Amino acid sequence: AQLVTQPDGHINVSEGNRLELRCNYSYGGSIYLFWYVQYPSQGLQFLLKYLSGPTRVKGIKGFEAEFKNNENSFHLMKASAHWSDSAKYFCALCDTVPESAGGAEQKPSQTL
Repeated sequence: AQLVTQPDGHINVSEGNRLELRCNYSYGGSIYLFWYVQYPSQGLQFLLKYLSGPTRVKGIKGFEAEFKNNENSFHLMKASAHWSDSAKYFCALCDTVPESAGGAEQKPSQTL
């Protein structure tokens, strides 16, 4: 069975500081990982994905994430947080080849 957890339910980061949102997963097969963001009064927006290849992936708005298979993690990072980054963040996992970034299973949110 697939399991995605975001251990930090809510974090506070001062503007200009580095932010990290943790995502851990449990699954034995090939997986595809995603991060989405939901700003207040808006729908989900795609941030970035890991399908294969280089383990560090860059997304929009200065976000990046690193896939660490040996740690079962896909943490989202940003070098310098901005007040406009205040939102809910969703880590998602898919175990089939995605045709697009959508359709992945969503797990508990993380609010910044």
